[in-house]
Amino acid sequence: MSTVLAAPRTWRRREGLRALVWLSPWLVGFAVFFLYPLAATVYFSFHRYDLFTLEFVGLDNYRYFLTDERAFVSIGNTLWLVVFMVPAQVLFALGLAQLVTRLKAGAGLFRTIFYLPSLIPTVAGTVAFVFLLNPATGPVNQLLELIGVTGPDWFGDRDWSKPSLTLLGMWGVGNTMVIFLAALLDVPRHLYEAAALDGAGAWRQFRSITLPTISPVLVFSAVTGVIYALQYFTQAMIAARVASGATDSPGSSFTPGYPEMSTLTLPQWLFHAGFRDFSMGYACVLALLLFAASMAFTLILLRRFRAFDREVS
Repeated sequence: MSTVLAAPRTWRRREGLRALVWLSPWLVGFAVFFLYPLAATVYFSFHRYDLFTLEFVGLDNYRYFLTDERAFVSIGNTLWLVVFMVPAQVLFALGLAQLVTRLKAGAGLFRTIFYLPSLIPTVAGTVAFVFLLNPATGPVNQLLELIGVTGPDWFGDRDWSKPSLTLLGMWGVGNTMVIFLAALLDVPRHLYEAAALDGAGAWRQFRSITLPTISPVLVFSAVTGVIYALQYFTQAMIAARVASGATDSPGSSFTPGYPEMSTLTLPQWLFHAGFRDFSMGYACVLALLLFAASMAFTLILLRRFRAFDREVS
């Protein structure tokens, strides 16, 4: 009897070990590239660390964060990008995909034109975009003058700097557009035909057929867009440097955020704290804040999209 009972336990143990063997590459990668860095970040956040000396300071780094004005400015700018830039990018990419699907001729040409900006290297594309919007010599303001409109100082005015970054983000939505295009082409045509026979208009068809069908792609685009906005670094840094005329000549220094800290994002301030001021412990506090914000936004978006699916279904 004991032998009969032991056989299933032995089989289950053997299957469990086999499953662990197959999962071991993922488990090792998860432990090495996520759990260990996260634990190390938490550990260093309680220390004053400049890459050479390590001193335990308790909650001093967290207290300093509460008094750091630039940290709160960078958080505000980053949240602005999440609230305005991400929806603009998603809606613009969806609109371009809808346009391409409805074109009877030249769809391939327009698809290529809309996708090409996403292939341009980030630094080169940002520099080119800043020169296009140059208030004195840029072609955009010159074209606006032809119709009697005085163009703003796009990247030199704190009121226009973040909208200019949003335009830059919308210019490079080719990847997202292609994903939406594939999702739209996968919507069954007979659903639109049946809805049209029932008298449903274009908006009703879009809300009742298109949105529910492509909702997984919307979730993916929104979540990845929010994570991208929370990590926004290169474009803001390069745009600020070019617009301010800063150089990398010896002895020169550049504080991110030009003009007037309006383009200072949390990743930029994290980088400045860690690799310019060598306050690695405080940079770890900012990194933990960034991680917590990413998790919170992701959970909120997933809950909202589940509620939306229930409403439209």
